[in-house]
Amino acid sequence: MWAKEFFGTDVYHLVSAFIIYSIMGWVVESIYMSFCNRKLTNRGFGFGPFCPIYGFGGVIGYLILHPLGSNLVALYFAGAVLATAFEYLVGRLMKKFLGEVWWDYHEKPLNYQGIICMESTIAWGFYAIIIITFLHSRILGLVDMYNRQWGIRACTVVLFLVTVDYLIKLYKIFHVSIKERKDKLMDVYHSFRARWY
Repeated sequence: MWAKEFFGTDVYHLVSAFIIYSIMGWVVESIYMSFCNRKLTNRGFGFGPFCPIYGFGGVIGYLILHPLGSNLVALYFAGAVLATAFEYLVGRLMKKFLGEVWWDYHEKPLNYQGIICMESTIAWGFYAIIIITFLHSRILGLVDMYNRQWGIRACTVVLFLVTVDYLIKLYKIFHVSIKERKDKLMDVYHSFRARWY
């Protein structure tokens, strides 16, 4: 499984890059939001230092955009549009399935539904250039510095811990949601009963 290739890169390197991008995204996002909020802020979904939106964005972005690496203008605009579309899609899915979006651009100029904004779109284009021309090759070089078997074990452990972390978080979200619905139904029932008895 780990040796299977997609777009010229094996699963081991793709998964390793996904993990590194997810951790790096969490670090950057948490530092930025801690600075904005003037207090320590965990920007991950779970308890651990992991933001998979950055992992997916970095890996998928690289796979799609690396052919544009020699044309920085095309790379910038394609990266900005692709990442903005991805951010909007993730935001809509979060709203539908979790009831909320974990970021809010309503205060930003030129935002749409508080999910995307021009400021982020501009930044995504620069991130695309950094990832394609500089960062991704260094991440793969870092992955290759370590023994492959140890790397596979490390990836497996990290993904297992993140999965457990996210399952606990999802359980808490849906457990509270179900309890709230049950409490509302009981309130309606008691109100109805009080009128007739």
